[in-house]
Amino acid sequence: MTAEPGTVDARPTGALDSRARSEAPADRFMRRLLGVSGRERQSSRAAHKAFRVSVAISAIRCLITYVAVPVLVPLLSLSGWIAAPIGIALCVYAVVNGIVSLRRFWGSNHPKRWMYTWFMVVVFVFLALALVADFSRLGVIA
Repeated sequence: MTAEPGTVDARPTGALDSRARSEAPADRFMRRLLGVSGRERQSSRAAHKAFRVSVAISAIRCLITYVAVPVLVPLLSLSGWIAAPIGIALCVYAVVNGIVSLRRFWGSNHPKRWMYTWFMVVVFVFLALALVADFSRLGVIA
């Protein structure tokens, strides 16, 4: 939707555009799976912000798990039972933020929602593997 020459477009920056929401079966399935009922009134900026938070939390978890813990454990004579709960908490927080950002991408009908969805599937697989490793470090999983 473009403004007439000589008029001002009153939509705020980042407002939803006039693109029609896709009603393809796969799109309907994903909206139903994520609990997105209608087009939300938030901009894609909110979706990008949630995405950045989710990726930042995952990066912090990786730094703690794979850099800080291997260095600090031998130095401080700490065992894995201290690192595992921190890793589990960060994984859970990253998953929650990932789901929130997925809902925002789908609610705002973001044009790259499918690409982001597949990216988050890969992230969730890595987080699941990290959770299994942390639970096995605690002895919960043999």
